Amino acid sequence: MAKKGNRIQVILECTEQKNSDVKGMSRYITTKNKKNTTERIELKKYNPFMKKVTLHKEIK
Repeated sequence: MAKKGNRIQVILECTEQKNSDVKGMSRYITTKNKKNTTERIELKKYNPFMKKVTLHKEIK
């Protein structure tokens, strides 16, 4: 049976790649507790298309 709780899956998308001419899109899937973290998540993650660590923000 599935767990019931406050954790939801969210998608993180690179913000720096949107403004550049690099093709592709770096996205990560993670979970967050919607009761403790009501605002959108911002994490630094590795972008394989740009070959560096960039800021990834939660998208809807």
